[in-house]
Amino acid sequence: MISQNESAEELMRTIEKEEDQLMFNEPDKKCYHLCIVNLVIGTLYCSKGNYEFGVSRIIKSLEPLDRRLGTDTWFHAKRCFVALAEVVAKHIVSLKDTSYYEIITFLEKADEHGKSVPSRLETLEEDGMVKPLDPKVHCVSREARDLKRVFLRLMGQ
Repeated sequence: MISQNESAEELMRTIEKEEDQLMFNEPDKKCYHLCIVNLVIGTLYCSKGNYEFGVSRIIKSLEPLDRRLGTDTWFHAKRCFVALAEVVAKHIVSLKDTSYYEIITFLEKADEHGKSVPSRLETLEEDGMVKPLDPKVHCVSREARDLKRVFLRLMGQ
């Protein structure tokens, strides 16, 4: 198992080097490979009940937010935040204050960077027509503020 972990870490370092090279050559291009790997790892840890490490991995996966925050990455990240809020509200898991502050700080940054990022794709109405979404309502910024409010409430503030 240890050799598999070392192989996985080596693979992640290779991906990171390639992404760094791509960002150097094309600074405006968004690259999600390492982000997806870390999102999957974080999600797996959350699904096994290790929320503190899982959520910190998810937060790390989306940094820098201006390059990695998108509709799809936000969708998977917020699922873990919502699951964490649910188990904390049910008193199944308790979080350290440092974890709360890490989450709230991340959500504030997501609020700042997510104003123009849609939180979901357009939906189809029953008649097959595309229903346009209100960008002020269906954006990452608004959902990040809502999640921040939930975590502040769970903290008791």
